[in-house]
Amino acid sequence: MAVTLQQIAQAAGVSRGTVDRALNHRGRIDPQVAEKIKQIAKEAGYQPNRAGRALAMSKKSVKIGVLVQAAGTPFMKEVMKGILDAKEEVERLGAEVLLYTIDELDAVKAVEALQEMKTAGCGAVALVPMDDRRLRETINAFSEEQIPVITFNSDVADSKRLCFVGQNTFQSGRVAAGLMAEILPACAKVLIISGHPSSDGHKNRTRGFTKELKQIRPDVRMLDIQYAFDDDGMAELITGGMIKEYPDLEGIYLAASGVQGVCRALCKAGFADRVRVISNDLTKQNLQCLAEGNIRFLIGQNGYRQGYEPVSLLFHKLLDGKNPREEFLYTELVIKTKYNI
Repeated sequence: MAVTLQQIAQAAGVSRGTVDRALNHRGRIDPQVAEKIKQIAKEAGYQPNRAGRALAMSKKSVKIGVLVQAAGTPFMKEVMKGILDAKEEVERLGAEVLLYTIDELDAVKAVEALQEMKTAGCGAVALVPMDDRRLRETINAFSEEQIPVITFNSDVADSKRLCFVGQNTFQSGRVAAGLMAEILPACAKVLIISGHPSSDGHKNRTRGFTKELKQIRPDVRMLDIQYAFDDDGMAELITGGMIKEYPDLEGIYLAASGVQGVCRALCKAGFADRVRVISNDLTKQNLQCLAEGNIRFLIGQNGYRQGYEPVSLLFHKLLDGKNPREEFLYTELVIKTKYNI
């Protein structure tokens, strides 16, 4: 199997874009880093990608639309890095990538953005979706018009999308439940704070967590699910109110963004040492909370790959008709504590 830029990047400890610049002598890069990358590529038997030449010979117009919802969250900024690296790569090969962002989850705006992509001539689309009838119908209509759609980060599994790239969120919730079960005392109370009721990923994490915890720790009482809508201020208000109502609260599972708000509320109330918190995403802010001991576990999901893969997959789909190898391209589940950051 041919070695890829991503494999070289992982071996060198740099981004895929840095590898590309080093091997193609583009842009500024530290000479020592460039030499290291070239040596790794040589030893691995790397052969340059011929897709650019194939695209030029085929005379095809390859235009890809990408829609990122909840773009203002810290995790999505990690996803954006992957998107931008993939955009840079395929555009050097002659393709074009149109990037649209929405700060929140908004089905109306998402459908409008998809229609704009279609009008602009995009032959394929990648998007962060939500569970909404209008969005599902749009995805299905695109598929029928031979415009392949890939979902990433969150999914619309009962649609005609080509594939999904992201975390197995149901399994992520189960992992969180298993971890929580190990650290809770008997007959503890646990609060679940989710993000958006319309997010497939957030719902699946919550479902996985509640189902698994009920099975392995039937003594634990799970309080009613609260929704913070990926907002730290809302997460802080929810946490502050719940610990006043339940001063014997022992655990919090955060299925979406809002870690900073939860930690602020616990610290203000003097509960940080007592309430066990488990959350997701290895963002800078979350890792700081983990290092300080305000979070017990973080479950990572490789945001960079979630951004990079859809653009790359759709490029090859439009160029030579190559389909993804699987319908569900799950990213690795990584568990972090303050001892292995």
